[in-house]
Amino acid sequence: MSTVATRKAKPKAAGKAARPAAPEPATHAEDRNLDQHIGHVLREKRQAQSLTIADVADLAGVSRGMLSKIENGQVSTSLETLRKLSGVLGMTLAQLFKNFDVPEGGAQHVKSGEGLEVVRRGTRRGHTYHLLAYDQGPRKQVEPFLITMDDASEVFPTLTHPGVEFIYMLEGRIEYRHGRNTYLLEPGDSLTFKGSIPHGPERLLEVPIRFLAVINYGDEE
Repeated sequence: MSTVATRKAKPKAAGKAARPAAPEPATHAEDRNLDQHIGHVLREKRQAQSLTIADVADLAGVSRGMLSKIENGQVSTSLETLRKLSGVLGMTLAQLFKNFDVPEGGAQHVKSGEGLEVVRRGTRRGHTYHLLAYDQGPRKQVEPFLITMDDASEVFPTLTHPGVEFIYMLEGRIEYRHGRNTYLLEPGDSLTFKGSIPHGPERLLEVPIRFLAVINYGDEE
C-alpha cells in the first residue's frame, strides 16, 4: 500500500472512527424534473393572483414550509395535496400537468418585412420573392414565399419544379395559369397544384398583387 493510501486510511481525529457518508436516496431525473415543473406552475399561478405562500398554505391546509419546498421542487408530494393546492388556485390537476414533458421546439420566427429576398427564375422588375423560412436540412422539404407584383405590363415565363404548390391570395387580382387552364384569383382565394406542370402568372389584372406561395417538396403522389 502506498504512503498516500495509508494516510487516507487514518481517522481524522484520535479515538473517533471515520463515519461513512449516508447514501443519498435514489431519485430519477424525471422525478426531479416533474417536481420542478409542478413547483413552477404552482408558484406562477399563485403570483399571478397576488397570493402569498401563507395565503395558499392556510387555504389548502398544508404547512407554509411544505408549500415553499413544493414550489422550489425540493420534495415530491401526494396527489391529494396537489389536488388541494390546485383547487385553491382555481385549476385542475390536468392543468397542473398539462405542459410537462412537452418537446422544447425550435420554430423559425420571421418578423414582418424581414423575409430573405431571393432571386428565382422569372424574377424581374416589380416582381419580388421573400422567403419566409429557411430549411437547414440536407434536403428541402418546404419553401414558403411572400410574392409581390406591381408591374402589370411585365411578361412572366411559365415555371416547373418538384412537389406541390399552394397559393393564397392576399391582395390584388391575377389570372394564373396551370397547364392548359387559367384561374382568376382574388383576395381570399387559394390554388393548389402539382409543380411539375408548367404554371405561372398569365395576366396581372389589379396591382399591387401579393400572395403566399408554399411549395412542398414531398411525394407528389
